[in-house]
Amino acid sequence: MYQGNRSPGFMSGMMGGLIGAGLLGMMFGHGFMGGGLFGLLGMLLRIFLLVVIVRFVFRLVAGGRSPAMAGGPNMFGGGGMQGAGPVPGGSGPAGPPPIAIAPADYQQFEQLLQGIQAAWSAHDLNGLQVMATPEMVSYFADQLSEQVSRGVRNFVTDVRLVSGDLAQAWTERGKDYATVAMRFSMIDATKDAAGRVVDGSMTEHVTATEIWTFVRSRGGQWILSAIQQVR
Repeated sequence: MYQGNRSPGFMSGMMGGLIGAGLLGMMFGHGFMGGGLFGLLGMLLRIFLLVVIVRFVFRLVAGGRSPAMAGGPNMFGGGGMQGAGPVPGGSGPAGPPPIAIAPADYQQFEQLLQGIQAAWSAHDLNGLQVMATPEMVSYFADQLSEQVSRGVRNFVTDVRLVSGDLAQAWTERGKDYATVAMRFSMIDATKDAAGRVVDGSMTEHVTATEIWTFVRSRGGQWILSAIQQVR
């Protein structure tokens, strides 16, 4: 959701004050530079200068604004790409050679989705180490440590894969990669040290979509290489 900052008070107040001062002078017979032809020319010159000044100040103020980006929560926190892995397209003009993804591969992707969520909820770093690359495990460890420091714990349960749409699959430097849009439902709740739910719900399912990239050595098992949040 995009939310821009607005500041109408400053500009409307300044323009109202400057133009209002001129109008008051005209009402009392003084105008901007007095009466007569020269007074009219002077008034037009003043109006021209006023428009130039107002436009300059408006651009100066508008240029200093910074839009605010807001998005909903996600189970792993943070946005953007997490983890590491090569980006397809860097091997020759046609990019790296694609590979075929079989139904058995999709089964592994679903198992990794559920297994990683379970290990995340259990704070099981050993379990995460066999399902993800060291870069992803390090990221998960940082997020779990932050939970501990805040005195809360996130639980993700009853994970159900709704759809897995393959975006790209390729081989590079002796490894296979597959990027999949994972849409899934889950129970996502955060509790404090007393066991009270402070965020989410323990009864209502929520749906999320994330881009997961998996990697495997040729002939090996898939593991998680990167996660990209979808806003």
